[in-house]
Amino acid sequence: MMDGVPIMKIQIVLFDGFGELGSLAPFEVLKRAIDEGAPFIVELVSSEPKQEITTSYGVTVKLNDCLRMDNRPDLLIVPGGGWNHKAEHGARKQAELGTLTELIREMHNEGTIIAGVCTGGMLLAASGILSGRKATMHRLAQNEIIEYGAEFLPYRIVDHGDVITARGVTSGLDLGLWITERFANANIAAAVEYRMEYEKRGVVWIEE
Repeated sequence: MMDGVPIMKIQIVLFDGFGELGSLAPFEVLKRAIDEGAPFIVELVSSEPKQEITTSYGVTVKLNDCLRMDNRPDLLIVPGGGWNHKAEHGARKQAELGTLTELIREMHNEGTIIAGVCTGGMLLAASGILSGRKATMHRLAQNEIIEYGAEFLPYRIVDHGDVITARGVTSGLDLGLWITERFANANIAAAVEYRMEYEKRGVVWIEE
């Protein structure tokens, strides 16, 4: 609890080949939101039990924990990386392996809110949780998301309540701000915008 308000546990899952900006942009926004009073805990976790993950551009990140059901977050952010150019490592490889998408589905079934940034949304699609829902996606993969049964919307963020998708790589900034506004308050989100000298972009479509 933080001043009587329940603390929301947010995790960002990383895997070999993940996109740096799509994961670290919302991480910084949410960390700054905590500085401004948001009742969040934000953690970077690996997609499997390993201590080092290599990004799409070769940066090595050391992690202390992995994504697991017995430490299930209230909200899970899934970045993309490598999907559009079919990289050896990245989101497409994770979809082929199936372990992460199974965890996404299980956590969603247990009540975790799942958010996808850029082609991280394709991992949500591959997990089956976008079927019959509206979603957004990077323009180079927007036709593929339709193949998984989602209805594509060309907005910056599409919020279905328990599933959120953010369109392209830089939309991770806007996702972090939207999460802050939705689960903390608009004043905190505005304060983070001001501190970062960033102005949020585009439309947030919300399922009524």
